[in-house]
Amino acid sequence: MAARSRGSGLFWAALSRRRAPGPSRCLSYQPHAPAPGTWSTELSRLSHGDLYRLSVTDPDRFWGAAAADRLRWVEPFHRVRDCDLSSGRIGWFLGGKLNVSVNCLDVHVEKHPDRVALIWEQDEPGTEVKVTYRELLETTCRLANALKSHGINKGDRVAIYMPVSPLAVAAMLACARIGAVHTVVFAGFSSDALAGRIQDAGCKAVITFNEGVRGGRVIQLKATVDAAVKTCPSVQHVFVCQRTETPVVMGERDVQLEEPAVCAPEALDSEDLLFLLYTSGSTGKPKGVVHTQAGYLLYASLTLQHVFDYRDGDVFGCMADVGWITGHSYVVYGPLCNGATTVLFESTPVYPNPGRYWETVERLRISQFYGAPTALRLLLKYGESWVKKYDRSSLRTLGSVGEPINHEAWHWFHSVVGEGRCPLVDTWWQTETGGVCIAPRPADEGAPIVPAMAMRPFFGIQPVLMGEKLLILELSGNDITGALCISQPWPGIARSIYGDHQRFVDTYFKPYPGFYFSGDGAYRSEDGFYQITGRMDDVINVSGHRLGTAEIEDALDEHPAVPETAVIGIPHDIKGEVPFAFVVLKEDLSDDAPAVLQQLRDLVATKIAKYAVPEHFLVVTRLPKTRSGKIMRRILRKVAMETTEDLGDVSTLDDPSIVKEIIEAHEAYRKQRQEEKKK
Repeated sequence: MAARSRGSGLFWAALSRRRAPGPSRCLSYQPHAPAPGTWSTELSRLSHGDLYRLSVTDPDRFWGAAAADRLRWVEPFHRVRDCDLSSGRIGWFLGGKLNVSVNCLDVHVEKHPDRVALIWEQDEPGTEVKVTYRELLETTCRLANALKSHGINKGDRVAIYMPVSPLAVAAMLACARIGAVHTVVFAGFSSDALAGRIQDAGCKAVITFNEGVRGGRVIQLKATVDAAVKTCPSVQHVFVCQRTETPVVMGERDVQLEEPAVCAPEALDSEDLLFLLYTSGSTGKPKGVVHTQAGYLLYASLTLQHVFDYRDGDVFGCMADVGWITGHSYVVYGPLCNGATTVLFESTPVYPNPGRYWETVERLRISQFYGAPTALRLLLKYGESWVKKYDRSSLRTLGSVGEPINHEAWHWFHSVVGEGRCPLVDTWWQTETGGVCIAPRPADEGAPIVPAMAMRPFFGIQPVLMGEKLLILELSGNDITGALCISQPWPGIARSIYGDHQRFVDTYFKPYPGFYFSGDGAYRSEDGFYQITGRMDDVINVSGHRLGTAEIEDALDEHPAVPETAVIGIPHDIKGEVPFAFVVLKEDLSDDAPAVLQQLRDLVATKIAKYAVPEHFLVVTRLPKTRSGKIMRRILRKVAMETTEDLGDVSTLDDPSIVKEIIEAHEAYRKQRQEEKKK
């Protein structure tokens, strides 16, 4: 068991300096706010149906009222939007200036400084730490001052390599306070993956812990950062905080943090960059999705309130890591902008036992529980007793995120966890959308929820289904399936891909000109509800993590014994999908296949992360290719899923005989695995 410690760093020092209630010393300016909009008066009287119609027929009025009413502005905006999806030009609340950290912290400290902002559910049960809005503001200011004093200014990029924790939240908000652009990198990524993201963003600094703790295990974070920054000349400083008592070796550019608790916020333009978040695509290189200030914050705030029925005083429990967009929008920015108490879950669903989630719900009195289907599928296999032994009466809304939820997990979540009394919102959205786009709620009172369907578009979202390939026209009517697109912009939509706006246009707006293309397929039911059918490109979803198959192939192809590979995704009972790798080895190395395959597993873990390592490796002599050289992946998918009785048209293959070879190789592999299981 790892040594448990609050550490000796900045964050814990800030928490120890508690003051009596009163005005915060960090409130250093009084920004001008425009007159309140009509959102809370005229618009609040409208039914959900009328509000939705207004949001798509008069978006300027709808979003303008929401932005004026919900956000504090330093300077008011003079134009609600200026967008052209065909060229990827997106701008919201033009001319307006604000500060995101002020909207998430200062405005709430003015009203209720001692309200709990964060509940850090540490790895070991019963060791939660509560952080008030005043304390979080002070810690944010200390971090912001540390960054400024070491030359970090507006527009500079800062990598945050930390697990979910109050200091990770403060680091994000500190960047927002001074106008720096943060990019949070999931703390499970390898040093190579971290370095690639730092290099692409040109990060000037990294913020990390000495170590992390998860599931009773210690994770060497600083050592990973040290290895990464060796190839990152842009990094001038590494800011180090203590999570455990283990001492850390400090180098020339390493900085331990301690700064004054007052930091004046920058007035930032509504379209200044807020953060970059790297997500896998259908090509090997992850893309840095750009989100800006006002539009993203407004959308995260509004979706949190209306999708999850957030009410003042609720404890919002999103189980996501801050390294993913779900953590950004529904652990940090959405809840804090609403003045909510938000849970930071450091551990795993099964540590120290499969009742961990539900014991946490009982102890923290969580109101909304937002988790991933992969965790639910894992937990339902342990039976109902681990759920029912804990009091879940505080729960009011359940939510699912990361991938489409299957019916078995949906009914277990709704009936067992929620006792059949909590609405279950199966949410569809993406890193690029900034927040929930399709979900069963909000809706008119008494509106039905169909199991395992995302169902209804959020305010301002106009989904359309488009024909595939040559028939790219919009499909009308219901009971149809097509490519899921959105026909008009919304405030939370991403603005670009960092350093490559043309890739942004080509990926999201070129396939269907004038529409945002999500990359997902969807079914529109006879009742007009939407169900997500899965990815349409070579991106798979492993335990809720988007992973480009090309990214895995790039890592495998680096091995000198491997001339080429093809990776596909296949279904998995717990993880949703897992990678299946077809590997061609050089002829003289075929006898060393077991050793090479182990090296390939290590290579993927080193280059990307352990969760990216393929579940299956099948050594083949050749890959099925068309005459133009394109790998026919649908054939590989049918082989892997053992559905080769219907291979479809193979006439375009350069050599159709290869299909028989691959099927025979897979049959031998399947028998080998069966024999191994018997042993």
